Amino acid sequence: MTTGDDFARDRNGNPILDRYGRPVRRRPTSGATGGQQARTPQRRPRRDASSNNRPEPAQRPRQYIPERREQQPRREEYRYERGYQPRTSRPARPTPPLQPARPKRRRNPIKGCFSGIALLLVAILVLTIGAFLWADTKLTRVEALPSERLANTAGTNWLLVGSDSRQGLSEKEIAELNTGGDIGIGRTDTIMLLHIPRSGQPTLLSIPRDSYVNIPGYGEDKVNSAFTNGGPQLLTQTVEQATGLRIDHYAEIGFGGFSGMVDAVGGVEICVDEPINDDVISLYLEAGCQEMDGPTALSYVRTRATPMGDLDRVERQRKFFAALMDKTTSATTLANPLRTIPLITETGSAFIVGEQDHAWHLARLALSIKSGVKTETVPLGGFADTAVGSVVLWDDAAAEAMFSELR
Repeated sequence: MTTGDDFARDRNGNPILDRYGRPVRRRPTSGATGGQQARTPQRRPRRDASSNNRPEPAQRPRQYIPERREQQPRREEYRYERGYQPRTSRPARPTPPLQPARPKRRRNPIKGCFSGIALLLVAILVLTIGAFLWADTKLTRVEALPSERLANTAGTNWLLVGSDSRQGLSEKEIAELNTGGDIGIGRTDTIMLLHIPRSGQPTLLSIPRDSYVNIPGYGEDKVNSAFTNGGPQLLTQTVEQATGLRIDHYAEIGFGGFSGMVDAVGGVEICVDEPINDDVISLYLEAGCQEMDGPTALSYVRTRATPMGDLDRVERQRKFFAALMDKTTSATTLANPLRTIPLITETGSAFIVGEQDHAWHLARLALSIKSGVKTETVPLGGFADTAVGSVVLWDDAAAEAMFSELR
């Protein structure tokens, strides 16, 4: 059956459909006329039920298979032929392992408190060092060491002098301290020698001011007259010749400086062995331990109103000096800037030292006494009346034995 359209039909005139449900066009034939190509319907082979009505593989139309790409020269090979070097790719960076998230730290209030305390301590330390350096500039320095020196001896030796000079005191301070009128340069009220060994306990040795010794250039006289005639330099030379010990450092303090240091540390506790009543300097003390302020302490180390007079006094001076150094270097004093800074500044204005001495030498002196000190008095052989008055005689053999142990 022939129709006027281009679709293939079956013998019943129905359009033949492909497997997608679309009508199949007729194939053109070579015998077509009138510009139209005759198309004959293409009959599709019947499908068997066993093969699901699909054509046999041999009957399938040959499909177009493009040539494989390997048959053509690859782009890389073409570039190599023309001398082109391919760009090398960078190796991929290894992925770092994931770190576990750190938990957020909570601020410890206790640690923050300690940080504040540390800053406060640093500030106090800086202020203390600054005051210490400032005090060193306030020290009065004199030529205290003689030109003719002894050979070096063991350890370090300090000559400690307490003068009765009223220099620098106002009339009100002189009245408060009961020191009497100004006597100019003054005399040595206290003479002590501190021996600091390389190891072991220091020795604090008292030299009675009326000791009868040889003074270079003046002959036999009381040891304190060396200070009056030649100042610190002649006194140092006299002590060196009498003891055979080389003096390395010199420190002198007057009445006002001594009282000021005691007040700067808040007073010093001293145990009085027996009651003291001295009408001359208005000192009245009961027996027992008691806190002494500056004026009371000064009167305590100056009084002679006890049975042994000057010998008792040198013992009290050693005792009080050791107690003062212990209070100066105590934790309650060093940790309190209201005491430390006034003490340092008071020390700077109170002491007279040798030309080569500094504030840190005084600090080492105080620290050496804090660990404990052995106190001694030059062995005495008796008293005598001489042209220069009543003097104290040494026991030469016992004194030489003592000095030999310190050399």
